[in-house]
Amino acid sequence: MHGKLFGYTFTVSKEEIDFNGHVNNVTYLRWMIDAATQHSESVGFGYRECLALGGTWVAKSHHIEYRKPALEGDTLKIETWIKDIGRLLSTREYRIKCVEDENLVCEGSTEWVFVDSTKMRPMRIPEVIIQGFER
Repeated sequence: MHGKLFGYTFTVSKEEIDFNGHVNNVTYLRWMIDAATQHSESVGFGYRECLALGGTWVAKSHHIEYRKPALEGDTLKIETWIKDIGRLLSTREYRIKCVEDENLVCEGSTEWVFVDSTKMRPMRIPEVIIQGFER
């Protein structure tokens, strides 16, 4: 693990349930992106701060493995951390567990590329951002 673990708990709402009676698979991706956003903000490098440095994060790829269905009313804990951060790319990992029984609901990863916010081309990740995730 390159950076510190960031996490929080939440309860599955009725709106997040699909026609099969469990959390819709797209919802897991939204939760992962929300956790990444909150983690970045917590270390002082949210969207506005990145833009001030001339860049923004763009997803290159997402990977999600579903282990156990989550249901309406379940209390879940999502955790995320930076697995690796290089010159242009960062790999972030995620884990979602059911609070009641600690069972793994899903896990995943995202490759994020730091891009110039005007040219939308990859740019070097500023050292200050890398250091922010290492604190």
